[in-house]
Amino acid sequence: MAKKRVKAKAVAKRNVGRPTDYKPEYVEQVFKLCLLRATDKEIADLLGVNEATLNRWKISHPEFCESMSAGREKADADIAKSLYWRARGYSHPEVHVSNYQGQITMTPLVKHYPPDTAAASLWLRNRQSARWRDKVDHELYGKDGGPLRVVLDKTDAKL
Repeated sequence: MAKKRVKAKAVAKRNVGRPTDYKPEYVEQVFKLCLLRATDKEIADLLGVNEATLNRWKISHPEFCESMSAGREKADADIAKSLYWRARGYSHPEVHVSNYQGQITMTPLVKHYPPDTAAASLWLRNRQSARWRDKVDHELYGKDGGPLRVVLDKTDAKL
């Protein structure tokens, strides 16, 4: 006897619960907020939701999560680029505008910024921490790499 195939009824998905407050325009907004280094809490406050809702949106709307990541990565890259040029020193063209007895003069010039040792130090300490860290470990060894031997003279001791 052949088994009868039963087709499963397609069950329509029921919308249960409160409708989402998510809007597609949030994708561009969170990108800009992340460029300004806004935290998840600040973004949630600005969008009028709590952090848990923001985290759910990251999962259910991949474009939203990707936009946040892209904004943060671009902001970090821009700062790293600025720190790099500040550490190296750089020059750029500029125009000096002056007014003498009603006569406006525009003089093109090149403005120079010397290397900044603080920026260079920060860059090196973070990029090559093994060579440029602030903390130096000092280890003392005894003869042939063994433990130190300390000899106290009884005359030096207080009784």
